Amino acid sequence: MAKDRSEPDLDRELADLPPELRWREWMRRIEAVLFASASPVPRDDLARVVGQGASVDLLVEDLAADLEGRAFEIAQTAGGWMFRTRATYAPAIRAAADVGDQLLDLSEFDVAVLAAIAYHQPITRDGLKDIFGKDISRDLIGRLHARNLIGTGPRSPQRGAPYTFVTTEQFLVAFDLATLADLPEREQLEDAGLDGGS
Repeated sequence: MAKDRSEPDLDRELADLPPELRWREWMRRIEAVLFASASPVPRDDLARVVGQGASVDLLVEDLAADLEGRAFEIAQTAGGWMFRTRATYAPAIRAAADVGDQLLDLSEFDVAVLAAIAYHQPITRDGLKDIFGKDISRDLIGRLHARNLIGTGPRSPQRGAPYTFVTTEQFLVAFDLATLADLPEREQLEDAGLDGGS
């Protein structure tokens, strides 16, 4: 969202309103910001539209409670909050709306490579080869990059300084993770037979 933008005509404190109406107005401001944003909005950005005594976390909780029973909800992901359609309505959306570009459409192996990047980042293609026992094609890396699920990390200190790969904010959003710490434990994946090795 906006960084260091000051709106001099925005009355954040709303001192002329009774406390209940002030709280409701702050909730509506947060709702408007989340509605307008295509990416998760961090706490600091939301704090720019409410008064000093307001708790962004409590305002978001109250807004989420207001949305109970609606087709969309507030999701905390990638270090912020965003609106998301409830999973229950996914079939209706696919039936009525053109969402083809938004679907991940990843193969099982694509997801395995993406998971390896998530758990071992920053990692090079050679590092991925060590995990899977075969070369990982540039096309596969390109598909993950084109979907903005991975990005380039720092150059590896290895000979030739190859590129490394890391996951992105879009990866967190796509897999409904607030942070990488929310990834399943590797032992859980191994127990389920889903770990590719390493």
